[in-house]
Amino acid sequence: MTPTFIDLARQLTAAGRRFDHRGWVLGTSGNFSAVVSREPLRLAMTPSGAWKGDLAPEDIVEVDDGCQVLNGGSRPSAEAPLHVEIARQRHAGAVLHTHSVWATILSDQHAGKRGLAIDGYEMLKGLEGVTTHAHEEWIPIVENSQDMARLALTVRQTLSSHPDCHAFLLRRHGLYTWGRTLPEAIRHVEILEFLLEAVGRTADRSSNGGHQDSR
Repeated sequence: MTPTFIDLARQLTAAGRRFDHRGWVLGTSGNFSAVVSREPLRLAMTPSGAWKGDLAPEDIVEVDDGCQVLNGGSRPSAEAPLHVEIARQRHAGAVLHTHSVWATILSDQHAGKRGLAIDGYEMLKGLEGVTTHAHEEWIPIVENSQDMARLALTVRQTLSSHPDCHAFLLRRHGLYTWGRTLPEAIRHVEILEFLLEAVGRTADRSSNGGHQDSR
């Protein structure tokens, strides 16, 4: 059964509380969307400037593929064009964006390589289509910009160049991932945030000679 707008609104607000509890969408950071219809493309989306841990279903707005509000009294996230682009390019049913500490740090540390490779972790098998811990996941890193039209074009080019990636990072900003359904996208957030923290903590421990500073 296809979820209705109100079904998706309830699921998006529940995801907001879940991610806020984990510290992945502090303050007013993060934005989420889910596809209400494909033809024409319509998205249920979190509003701009809202604390994701305290959203109600009636706060969710519905937008078209031009990011114009069709339902709801608030403005959608300023990054709505990125959600539209990802929904189109990946035929995604949901797009989720988080701002965790580790995603922010690693997106800056690995920006020179334009991406981050993660392999050897059992948790990789939580990504759709991955069946072994030996998989190498490449997470592209995109330079952040306040010009959303230009950034959406860069995202389109990045997704085209990396057709197998499950996510990308915006430099000094955060993680974007998606799924065929909203539950799958939520799973991808949890898997990827785990992996980013594991990579970050391992690198931090190695740089300190394998010892924690006890001061």
